Amino acid sequence: MIGYVMVQVWIGREVGMSHEIRADYGKQFLFPPSLEDLVPADHPARFIREFVDSLDLEGLGFRVREAPDGRPNYAADLLLKVWLYGYFEGIRSTRRLEKACLQQLGFLWLTGTHYPDHNTLWRFYRDNRAVLKGLFTQVVRVAVKGDLVDMVLNAVDGTRVMADASKSRALHKERLEKVLKKLDECVDEVCEQIESSEEQEKGREVRLPAKLSNRGNLREFVEDALKELKENETSHLSLTDKDARMMKCREGIEFAYNAQVVVDNKEGIIVAADVVQAESDNFELVDMLEQVEENVGRVGEETVADGGYFSGEELKRADDNSYEVLVNIGDMKDLKVDESKEGSEFHRMKFEYDEERDVCICPMGGVLKFIGEKKRKGGKYKVRVYRCTEYEDCPDRWRCSSNKHGRTIGISPYHNNIKKQLEKQKDPEKQELLEKRKTIVEPTFGGIKHCWGFRRWAVRGLLNVQAQWYLICTTVNLRKMYKKWVEGCIQTA
Repeated sequence: MIGYVMVQVWIGREVGMSHEIRADYGKQFLFPPSLEDLVPADHPARFIREFVDSLDLEGLGFRVREAPDGRPNYAADLLLKVWLYGYFEGIRSTRRLEKACLQQLGFLWLTGTHYPDHNTLWRFYRDNRAVLKGLFTQVVRVAVKGDLVDMVLNAVDGTRVMADASKSRALHKERLEKVLKKLDECVDEVCEQIESSEEQEKGREVRLPAKLSNRGNLREFVEDALKELKENETSHLSLTDKDARMMKCREGIEFAYNAQVVVDNKEGIIVAADVVQAESDNFELVDMLEQVEENVGRVGEETVADGGYFSGEELKRADDNSYEVLVNIGDMKDLKVDESKEGSEFHRMKFEYDEERDVCICPMGGVLKFIGEKKRKGGKYKVRVYRCTEYEDCPDRWRCSSNKHGRTIGISPYHNNIKKQLEKQKDPEKQELLEKRKTIVEPTFGGIKHCWGFRRWAVRGLLNVQAQWYLICTTVNLRKMYKKWVEGCIQTA
């Protein structure tokens, strides 16, 4: 027994303790190792392959080879697998994808040890960017089929992502107008102003082009630039990416795009996505819901949004389409009634609008009659104005209004829709749904921006940016579906 123990101890020392594990570069195999054995059954590359192989790429619109003759090309399904698996692993650069196809096990297995170069990968993206939305839609439908989407509660939100553009290479309306105004005063001073740009501040010399040294040429250049700004309906135009717009981002005021998503509450699947040039979300709500209906066949039983989406026009469009929405009114003092404040009973939202009689009824029962229309600030629509005719004998006259001519109320074309939304939000259950918005949609943006490090577009132009966003949102959904695929809960086909 003692001898047995001693043998065991000696073996342990000899095999497990006294020798470090080192690479044996002279080792040879009787049979070469197989990639199939090196990639586990639950590897994400297998999931991507199974998903892409289940697609009808030609039906989706992907360019596929038609002529049997000519130089062999990489198949569309192989290149799509590279792109999807690359985004799945956080690789978005074509050169890094090329490198990964040469070095990383998952890519080697997925491509069958082929290695398309970065130009091939870029051409595939460029040629098929228009059909990436269809790919995203297909993923959403697979998720619905796999019971990862229940369409009970959806949340919509937007985030600003910086464009691949610099503010220093841009036209700014205010600056150009100042230049034009001073042009006749002192051409030398104007030239000096134009030459002093952000690039010069960094220590690099910037000279005014020779053709602009002439006063007439300079005037023509400035006028053409202002005309281009007007045509693009913007006060700032990037010369690098003319589709980008100046927006408030976390990094400051930058050229950016507004990326939109609608997320389902059950598993966090993105059911609609888009990229727009609008700086605010005010007029994006119904457009996003229409995309949900197109992708899934119906909208959520309830869709929640933050205050940035609040718009009477959008609420009316939602009501007209029978879309159930909850849009947070936040701190909008003209809509939110603070019952603790004195005179809150005379808040404008306490006045009732009788559309049939075309009058307003005050909380005390008084009648306000129509006196005319005025344009709303911004000039998008007209507001009907009603004035109290009984203010001289009203005991609450001065509590209601300090206007010596009596209280006036403006009624927009969307008054009833806003009123309906406010009444709806008085329900405690609806308030709970609004509170859930943050936990539904914001983790999606947090994952994309913080975990994946996606804070700037890698491409330029609205079409390219939209294509990249669809690819990102497709990957977000695939990552969520992959977990269920590993558990055997869903099939990609």
